[in-house]
Amino acid sequence: MARQLDEQIVGRFPVGRRLRVLDVGMGLGTQALRLARAGHQVTGLEQDATMVAAARESLAGEPEGIRERMRIIEGDGRDTGVHFLPGSFDVVLCHGVLMYVEEPDPLLAGLARMLAHGGLLSLLVRNGDALAIRPGLSGDWSGALAAFDTTACLPHSRTDSNGGTPTRLGLDVRADRLKDLTSTLAGIGAPLHAWYGVRVFTDTAADGAEVPADMETLLAVEEKAGRTDPYRGVAALLHLCGVRG
Repeated sequence: MARQLDEQIVGRFPVGRRLRVLDVGMGLGTQALRLARAGHQVTGLEQDATMVAAARESLAGEPEGIRERMRIIEGDGRDTGVHFLPGSFDVVLCHGVLMYVEEPDPLLAGLARMLAHGGLLSLLVRNGDALAIRPGLSGDWSGALAAFDTTACLPHSRTDSNGGTPTRLGLDVRADRLKDLTSTLAGIGAPLHAWYGVRVFTDTAADGAEVPADMETLLAVEEKAGRTDPYRGVAALLHLCGVRG
């Protein structure tokens, strides 16, 4: 997903430009820190106090220049209008958050308002069109059958969507369908520009599985599948990129 995001940033903004980035629901701050290290001015917004503390601890270990480029705010992503002025950011990330929000449209509309003209909105969501894949491949036939007609998922562990450690919350989560989000993004003035699949082949890996020796090849396969039909359509997650018009 980081490679996909970098592709969109490089294709939209001049090389070397320091972007104003907002990471809503930043989790442990993996993506926010990565972008701060790349030279961008990053604001992370997270409502879970445990994750905020972990992100601040990670930031404290960074060089001064990176610490100065990143700030962390404890707060709800639905309250962006309280913290920031409209058009304050070039890039807004919302990764692994919509699955916890029962009514995501107001949140998305608020995120779009945070974007400057031509700004990039990056969403990572559960793929509501592929919920039967994992139980089906695991031999859970009743679970697979039930998954065809719902966008509700099993209780979920909150994971930093950018590669961090899972935090067990036992929360019920929901998924989104590509066609529905495409319509929503058009309606809030940030129409879909590109989309990718994430975790096409690796979603069935057991929690805590060892990193394989051929990790680079694995990533290359996932990256290729995530941009290739029909594979990307059955990914566990979808990465959608909208552009503020």
